[in-house]
Amino acid sequence: MKLGTSSISLSVKDLQKSKAFYGKLGFTVFGGDESQNWLIMKNESCVIGLFQGMFDNNILTFNPGWNGEAEKLDSFTDIRELQKELKEKGIELVSEVDENSDSGPASFTLMDPDGNAILVDQHV
Repeated sequence: MKLGTSSISLSVKDLQKSKAFYGKLGFTVFGGDESQNWLIMKNESCVIGLFQGMFDNNILTFNPGWNGEAEKLDSFTDIRELQKELKEKGIELVSEVDENSDSGPASFTLMDPDGNAILVDQHV
């Protein structure tokens, strides 16, 4: 199962303080929109998202269709196929992709056995 690139999405209290802190660890802004209270930061192949006021807990995020530079891959497993595979394996989903959609951006969410949220978020 190919889930694409991965990152951790951190729920932060103060975007500017978090940006400064992770900057000291060598992370630089890679994407996002500070006016909307979110940034994506990168240090080599490590990617973190900083999200202020958007969700309560940290989330492990996978992006099918993207490489580590957020560039579209020529070949990848579409999110609808990933969802189908997980459901066939008995994985319960918290939110699902519309199975009637053909392609394009979509997302679904599941929880691991310890209650950690996992977001599979396809942008292409």
